[in-house]
Amino acid sequence: MSVETASPAGPPPAAAALVLEAPPSPAGPAPDDGRELALPPAIPLPRLVQTLRISVRQVQFVFRARRLYGETFRFRSLINTGETIVTSHPDHVKSLFTAKPEQAPSLTGESPLRPIVGPNSVLTLVGPQHLRQRRLLLPPFHGEAVERYAAMIAEAADREIDRWPTGEPFALAPRMQAITLDVIMAGIFGIEGEPADGTPERGLRDTIRWAIELSTRPLSQLFELINVGRTEAVGPLRRLLARLDRHLYAVIAARRASRGDGGRTDILSLLLEARDEDGTPMTDEELRDELLTLVLAGHETTANSLAWTFERLLRTPAAYDRMRDLVRSEDGGSAADAWIEATIHETMRSRPVIPIIGRRVKLPWQLGDFRVPAESSVLVSILLLHHRADVYPDPFAFRPERFLGVKPGTYTWVPFGGGIRRCLGAALAMAEQRVVLGAIARRTDLVAPDPAPERARHRNVTMIPALGARVVMTGRRGA
Repeated sequence: MSVETASPAGPPPAAAALVLEAPPSPAGPAPDDGRELALPPAIPLPRLVQTLRISVRQVQFVFRARRLYGETFRFRSLINTGETIVTSHPDHVKSLFTAKPEQAPSLTGESPLRPIVGPNSVLTLVGPQHLRQRRLLLPPFHGEAVERYAAMIAEAADREIDRWPTGEPFALAPRMQAITLDVIMAGIFGIEGEPADGTPERGLRDTIRWAIELSTRPLSQLFELINVGRTEAVGPLRRLLARLDRHLYAVIAARRASRGDGGRTDILSLLLEARDEDGTPMTDEELRDELLTLVLAGHETTANSLAWTFERLLRTPAAYDRMRDLVRSEDGGSAADAWIEATIHETMRSRPVIPIIGRRVKLPWQLGDFRVPAESSVLVSILLLHHRADVYPDPFAFRPERFLGVKPGTYTWVPFGGGIRRCLGAALAMAEQRVVLGAIARRTDLVAPDPAPERARHRNVTMIPALGARVVMTGRRGA
């Protein structure tokens, strides 16, 4: 059964709320005990076919491979000429997340995002440079900084809900993107609400929305494939990025010119003041890569996670009704908060927007009964990990109650990645989802226009609802 077809409704058995443990599987740097490397089984298909399948139909590809070859297997792609291993065992995940950076650096520097966000991004950097950038960027995404965004998120959600049509189908994903883009623009550039017409920030915001809309069209997958394995964009993607860069560099220049105003706490202002140990500031190119990463990664993934939430909820009426009733109840309080939190965790388990992440092991690595050579790419399939029946009973069912009173496991629930590569914006993403889910549940009545689940569609490194999570609003309450 694929992850796209399962959505049984109705109350689950009590055992479904349990989070179990997978049987132990040794993992980590392979001990030098004289044993030969025993490679995982390989998928016997041509390299081009496997590249297309992992890029375009990853859900079907990895679930079929696990069924045929087990939880650890090899595939070949045009991106990587060496060994590419896929695993989904929590012990293997732990070994990669807790490894020293020099033993198992991230593969994001080789990902399809490299031509888009450039070589100076916290996403594509590895080693000391990555840690330096991470330290610079971490403060605005944690603690009190995130709490300050709550009221702004609520206002953005209410503005967007007021625009929704009644009684006709519409895609929820772009509506969620409008909210999360406003939030991330405020955090990065310090502008709340829509930037004024004619400003560089308005040009950047409008271009980003246009680019995201273009990326949902089927032809965009061809443009992505053209750029597979490249470090710089070519073709239509290059032209699109040139348009984005014009606005982004204009924003940077305008902010440099206005430095000294004082009191600004947005990320761009903080980065403009940042200095290396020798007092060197960030270049415009470094700022560009970092800002574009934060804008794109900071709003689209959260928006699609929200879209997936309602795609799942509306096809699991008991879960949807419970959330709506608790949020609207005068004494819902902590019970409503707990159900919303559990719903977020269950959505990100069943429909992780980033379905796969990877490391390049720099020395022979043990993965259970197998050993892989140094320089192998080891991918963690978040999809497969999150659908392990020995960790999540009845894994293809959407059941938020499995997370009520249960904290997600560090190495069994990894939609934000893990270790030193864990998503910087995780706290903000969770806060956005809590506020927006609460606002939608409180103010709207939604139904699915089609009872059949929306299949997953792959766009670059993300997994999104193929139709944008279409819904029909049958009623709307005041703010």
